[in-house]
Amino acid sequence: MDTHAHDRRRFLALSAALAATPFLTACGAGFGGDDDKSDGSAADDVTGSFDWKREKGTTVKALLNKHPYTDALVADLKSFTEKTGIEVEYDVFPEDNYFDKLTVDLSSGRASYDVFMLGAYMVWQYGPPGWLEDLGPWMRNASATGAEWDQADFFPNLLQADQWSLKAGAPLGQGGQYALPWGWETNVVAYNTDVFSKLGLKPAETFDELREIAGTIKRKAPGAGFDGMYGIAVRGSRSWATIHPGFMTMYARNGLRDFTVEGGKLTPAMNTPEAIAFTEDWAGMVRQGGPPSWTSYTWYQCSSDLGAKKAGMLFDADTAAYFQAVEGASPASGKIAFHPGPKGPDGSLATNMWIWSLGMNAKSKKKSASWLFLQWATGKEHLLKGAVTHNHIDPVRKSVADAAAYKNKMKNLPGFIETFETVVDQTKIQFTPQAQFFDATTSWAAALQEIYGGKGAESVLDGLAGDLADKVG
Repeated sequence: MDTHAHDRRRFLALSAALAATPFLTACGAGFGGDDDKSDGSAADDVTGSFDWKREKGTTVKALLNKHPYTDALVADLKSFTEKTGIEVEYDVFPEDNYFDKLTVDLSSGRASYDVFMLGAYMVWQYGPPGWLEDLGPWMRNASATGAEWDQADFFPNLLQADQWSLKAGAPLGQGGQYALPWGWETNVVAYNTDVFSKLGLKPAETFDELREIAGTIKRKAPGAGFDGMYGIAVRGSRSWATIHPGFMTMYARNGLRDFTVEGGKLTPAMNTPEAIAFTEDWAGMVRQGGPPSWTSYTWYQCSSDLGAKKAGMLFDADTAAYFQAVEGASPASGKIAFHPGPKGPDGSLATNMWIWSLGMNAKSKKKSASWLFLQWATGKEHLLKGAVTHNHIDPVRKSVADAAAYKNKMKNLPGFIETFETVVDQTKIQFTPQAQFFDATTSWAAALQEIYGGKGAESVLDGLAGDLADKVG
């Protein structure tokens, strides 16, 4: 479930305050930064043949966000303890304050928690100060990692999303592996099959068609027996989470970038003529086909409206529709289908994603045991069980996505598997890695609200680009 859509004003304010301190603007000495790296990795201390029982009797402490992935993990922890002899103590916090808790703990250096959940975007904030253990040396050490873990089984774009050189603007997929993908969401279109059938509509293949269909549904659906239905649900609150699902996916499919990078310098690019035109069109789509109180819309409202038959379409995380589509989940269950969404002008299906990942505290005193936990939690056996018997989707492993038991579970969701298979290889983080990501995208969402409200897109986006140039330059 895409609960990360909550507004993170407290997290942003706290992180900004922490980042402003000399403690964090230092080079990371003592926190797994460059000074620590000269001492090598603790992974080098693990030798001999691989042994799941090598840390028997140890206790690992985990910090977890309240989430369906966490439910699947907790339900299976007994299997891990039986396999390894390691006990896992855990704290679960709702997302409203989860990242506050994690940020404070990591910045303190206390290592109250050995392992934790984080989003891939958080690597850009937690990595540079040296708070995250580089898992690469653990992955490469055959004494520390069992052959059955099978790194090649992960979708490669997901592993790459948690790999970074810690240099602003540098591409992902290079440098340290600062987290492991655990569960993820691609952003696609889900739609109400009843209203599409009644109005003679087909899923949009272009952005122009999407805008037209959204307006058609809002105008015609109420008179066709769908009282109060509007065209399309997309996020609109003043939060970074408004930008990253549908908006950033369609933005990227149009060949647009958030920043350009030359010589290590980031230049905002959301005010190019093409980006201005796209943003005007997106805001226009919402005005003509979106919900009346769009500026308050988070993941929750978007998902709920699809399930309540208030929205004809949803352009968001596939899981946001999944939780409404499964049998008995909502009034619309059994009447929701999935589609990759509109292609870009050149046929692009570039898609943005969110990845819940698992990381290790660079200050943990129990790294060997922690790595065994991470290895098990991201392993084939647990993830298959989580996907089939719980709701741990989308799968980060190819073997789980291809498993007959998983496909059988999803077979009653029209288009879900086909849509996933169409976009999976073209899904990646479409943003430019940089430490001001959350602040920048929250400001971007505020600009989008202003344009929706009638202000000129060019002047608003020029102002945004000017402000961001000062922050990230």
